[in-house]
Amino acid sequence: MTLPQNPIVDAAALATVLASAEPPTVLDVRWRLAGPPGREDYAAGHLPGAAFIDLDADLCGAPGRGGRHPLPDPADLERALRAAGVRDGHPVVVYDGGDGLAAARAWWTLRWAGHRAVRVLDGGYPAWVAAGQPVTADVPDTKPGDITVRPGGLPVLDATAAGRLATEGVLIDVRAAPRYRGETEPIDPVAGHIPGAVNLPSTEHVEADGRLRAAAALESRFAEAGVAEGVRVGVYCGSGVTAAHTVLALHLAGRTDAALYVGSWSEWITDPDRPVA
Repeated sequence: MTLPQNPIVDAAALATVLASAEPPTVLDVRWRLAGPPGREDYAAGHLPGAAFIDLDADLCGAPGRGGRHPLPDPADLERALRAAGVRDGHPVVVYDGGDGLAAARAWWTLRWAGHRAVRVLDGGYPAWVAAGQPVTADVPDTKPGDITVRPGGLPVLDATAAGRLATEGVLIDVRAAPRYRGETEPIDPVAGHIPGAVNLPSTEHVEADGRLRAAAALESRFAEAGVAEGVRVGVYCGSGVTAAHTVLALHLAGRTDAALYVGSWSEWITDPDRPVA
């Protein structure tokens, strides 16, 4: 079974490989920041054979000084992925409710955990349904996987490294412009941004239907933000979910070295000595 050698896959290509003798493991990671839990959506209908995995409970650690969506404990992550049927070396496809955010964080987490063969269904569940592909409410009898989590598969920034990168490279803040400017902050207790960071809202990386823009268009937009060959690049948002989507977009544009500040703004502001612009 093969998938396109890029981080995304469309509904037609996924349908083809799902019908093969060795289909990929499919993970439903539908999620909303303010709820309700995505498991309710999964129960109502999902891709055939897909297992549900919870972004908050399975793919992230407990919120606290590390931010609202910190890195998971590797052992906990390994148990959750094995329960969902993830196997070492076997392809995985992740999808969400269409905006790509949760799926991108799942993609990033699996890649960080050392699993390379991971793709995101571009456009998520709505794209699958719009393509006339089948859905089911049946919960599959998932065979436990054997993945071994090996942290370090993708680069990570801590607060110190993120602050340094903002002056020595390009640190992209992908939140909406009013949040970046500190005019409003609907979630975290402090408004503003990391000094030196540039604002490039994640909404600029997608088409109206939630699909990622073409690689050439993404490359051009990132170049306008200062992302150039030889310049190190990192990304942050409120809690490392939306930023993971921009890391996915950077991979599509050829920057597979882009680093994620997982703790993001929600961790940055836990230390009052850290500067705020």
